Amino acid sequence: MTTPTLASLTPEARSLLETQDIELPSWAFGNSGTRFRVFATPGTPRTPYEKLADAAQVQAYTGAASRVSLHIPWDEVDDYADLKRHAADLGVTLGAINSNVFQDEDYKFGSLCSPDPAVRRKAVDAHKHCIEIMSATGSRDLKIWLADGTNYPGQDSIRGRQERLAEGLHEIYAALAPDQRLLLEYKFFEPAFYHTDVPDWGTSLLHCLDLGEQAMVVLDTGHHAPGTNIEFIVAQLLRVGRLGAFDFNSRFYADDDLIVGAADPFQLFRIMNEIVSAGALAPDSGVAFVLDQCHNLEAKIPGEIRSILNVQEATAKALLVDRGALAAAQRNCDVLGANAVLLDAYNTDVRPLLAELRESQGLDPDPMGAFLASGYLDAITAARVGGQQAGWGA
Repeated sequence: MTTPTLASLTPEARSLLETQDIELPSWAFGNSGTRFRVFATPGTPRTPYEKLADAAQVQAYTGAASRVSLHIPWDEVDDYADLKRHAADLGVTLGAINSNVFQDEDYKFGSLCSPDPAVRRKAVDAHKHCIEIMSATGSRDLKIWLADGTNYPGQDSIRGRQERLAEGLHEIYAALAPDQRLLLEYKFFEPAFYHTDVPDWGTSLLHCLDLGEQAMVVLDTGHHAPGTNIEFIVAQLLRVGRLGAFDFNSRFYADDDLIVGAADPFQLFRIMNEIVSAGALAPDSGVAFVLDQCHNLEAKIPGEIRSILNVQEATAKALLVDRGALAAAQRNCDVLGANAVLLDAYNTDVRPLLAELRESQGLDPDPMGAFLASGYLDAITAARVGGQQAGWGA
């Protein structure tokens, strides 16, 4: 394949690259670590306002990260209208509201699935509070991930917990405005080890189908058993119109939350190929693309910039796939020929193309280099001294 340029792209492919937007997680800018240690980073944000300021740097240098997800109560503020205005002043908008019903002592044995009616009421009310925040921020999506499950056979009724989950989800769903969505995330294990109450895409989809058209599935790339064909799940959920959000990260073993594409860039390309071929990259597809990562060792803002660049590269390669040649090879059962079409696109160096694209948008062709040279990291390290850092475990 010849070296691609902007002029060689189809108008549709160029438009998709120009409008690609990947939501940033506020929590990625805070401190994080492992079960054994949370590592502090100089300049870590102390408030949601400072998290937005850091996220705005990623948008300023990549031009592909204009929205920021909030996590409640980690990002709780007194005036959400003011936070919304602050985001706009920085050149970003507020995205999905992520609920947290796993860190309180009350949630030791579950939240929406808890055997205790008082705990279930607390969890439902926490989600209703998130919906109120959505109305104040203009956010479309309520993203729900539950740590609910059991560690031992017989600990609780599996069927009973599913009934409680359905009951709670229905009450939360009923509180949504017509233009809001409930996004239900799944994870096959952790922290529950015997069974997890929403362990897979099928369970999430069943609950979403039961709830209604405003309920969608969230797919997180780290939330699968080793060897799972994630692009197959993407294709299935797109086929039935229920992929509401796609959370990018990478893992070597379990839910490592590493920089997307770090462990298996070919998998990321295969996933983006399914997304492109289904037309789900279009801004009006209804699929929210989001980073969901924890930067334990590396600096936070550069880590997010690298993640955006990795997704852009995988996307550009997917847009270079010769769809006509691929379809012909598939019709003719040309196994190696079809595979070669994908490999040709994957092995293409698209970095010069993306640099050209950025220059056409008035951006520096090297976002990472430009950010590191800006002095922003030194400035926040000097300015954010003292006070409680707003990060994991804070």
